Amino acid sequence: MPTPVPSQVAERLALLRAAMRQQRIDALMVPSADPHLSEYLPERWQGREWISGFTGSVGTFIITPEFAGLWTDARYWTQAEQQLAETGIQLMKLTSGASVQYVDWLAGQLKSGQTLAVDGAVLGLAIARLLQQALEAKDVTLRTDLDLLDQVWTDRPALPAAPVFEHLPPYASKSRIGKLADLRIAMQQLGAKSHLISTLDDIAYLFNLRGADVHYNPVFLAHALVAPTRATLFVGEGKITAELRATLAEEGVDVAPYTSAAAAFAALPLDCTLLIDPRRVTYGTRQAVPAKIKIIEAVNPTTFAKSKKSEPDAAHVRATMEQDGAALCEFFTWLDQTLADIDRAPLTEVAIDEHITAARARRPGFISPSFATIAGFGANGAIMHYRATEARHSVIEGNGLLLIDSGGQYVGGTTDITRVVGVGRITHEHRRDFTLVLKAMIALSSARFPRGTKSPMLDAIARAPLWAEGLDYGHGTGHGVGYFLNVHEGPQSISQSAMPEPHTAMEPGMITSIEPGLYRTGKWGIRIENLVLNRPAGTTEFGEFLNFETLTLCPIDTRCIEPELLRDDEKRWLNDYHATVRKRLLPLLSGDALAWLENRTVAL
Repeated sequence: MPTPVPSQVAERLALLRAAMRQQRIDALMVPSADPHLSEYLPERWQGREWISGFTGSVGTFIITPEFAGLWTDARYWTQAEQQLAETGIQLMKLTSGASVQYVDWLAGQLKSGQTLAVDGAVLGLAIARLLQQALEAKDVTLRTDLDLLDQVWTDRPALPAAPVFEHLPPYASKSRIGKLADLRIAMQQLGAKSHLISTLDDIAYLFNLRGADVHYNPVFLAHALVAPTRATLFVGEGKITAELRATLAEEGVDVAPYTSAAAAFAALPLDCTLLIDPRRVTYGTRQAVPAKIKIIEAVNPTTFAKSKKSEPDAAHVRATMEQDGAALCEFFTWLDQTLADIDRAPLTEVAIDEHITAARARRPGFISPSFATIAGFGANGAIMHYRATEARHSVIEGNGLLLIDSGGQYVGGTTDITRVVGVGRITHEHRRDFTLVLKAMIALSSARFPRGTKSPMLDAIARAPLWAEGLDYGHGTGHGVGYFLNVHEGPQSISQSAMPEPHTAMEPGMITSIEPGLYRTGKWGIRIENLVLNRPAGTTEFGEFLNFETLTLCPIDTRCIEPELLRDDEKRWLNDYHATVRKRLLPLLSGDALAWLENRTVAL
């Protein structure tokens, strides 16, 4: 979907305001969401981007007759300021831990008798409840039966039609029947007879199916209803072959049209006890369920199940990391050779994305990138979710730091890695900042902690070396990562803005990123990221403990390090890591890439 220019944004705002007047709407809210509350959206539901031109993955747009604003968090402030310039849309900065402060803004702006419209089909149930509570006190009506975008977005994309396919053994280590049996045990323990699931990664995990309806995530649009003996999968017609449909039926799974889901929910028997996750269903989906049905609200059991990778899963992920690491060695070899060629054509940030994806594509099992590659040179590296495009990018030349955040989807796992390399002359200030970020990453990577520790509590371990110098960064330290699924998954989140709730507890088998950073606006950005696996670390009289196995295999650029800032134990961690990287990747490389690996893993 092409990003609109300011003149197009102005036209679209005018069309929206006209539609609002026609429907007697005083304010319209457009969240970044689809009917499954996905992070990355099919084009049909990228309405916030279509209206505003802001391409970040998180943001809420609100328009009134006199005002238009976009709420987003610190990761996107610089990007939003650039993309919203001259559009008439105001950037509304969400501060840490206040991700729904636009609810308070609406309650303060709207007057008694006025109406706020939000498409209930894409409005999260938890947010809807906050809105209802805030607006009822002001006698403001919340209208959720309108999709005003349909009235003004004349070339709105249709539903995606990519086929659904099976995630098969040996990569799928547990059968569909086994996963459904586990889920039904969890449902019984919660007192539920049936369970409604709308989140796409939960559905893909549960049924050992994958798709391509959402960029970067191998999932497909679907709802699921799991009953005591059979389950129903609501998916677009033609997306599942007759052969796969027959296999599913034999294993107790019926297939129904995607558009029939709401009617099926409405037809549930009144004696049904239904389990739903209020954070993972929309208001519209919840409204389809008869009001008299008993509802049990709890986190989807599949959210916990898919977060804890089995030993066979972990083995496949390790093998995938070796292939991904080898691809990265080949890419960085090309990068170093290109930067050293004084007669070369200009090297752009866009070329980084092209070459790193091509290197991965040569590796077995590769399916697609796991997110849009971030390649930011110099000041662009300080834009946390920067995306170079043909229309807007920098040439990599002169002196500075190049930040590259990338990942791949493989049939045996999902990868996500950030590395920073020096270009030209690296200053003492560059090396100092880089080393402090490295110290932060080593601190958390080396941690040992009790099993069940709430994941947000670990965030401070990584920040401590930066805090000691009066420094910080405006994003979380780590997110869960799926198994050939979403690159961002819960329930764990190592973040200062996440609540340490019971469901965020760290358990064996979870894969999480560790990615501290440091960003100097207008100068450079540094982030170093590895993926780690929770593993048992012994039992004492105080209980079971866990530590991290680092999964990611790629050298960290020692040219950017200030060695005297590292303690002996930190140098030992880095040298041990590089020895492991060299040992694991050496059999997969040859020629220049092998020489590059050996050079970049020399001990400090």
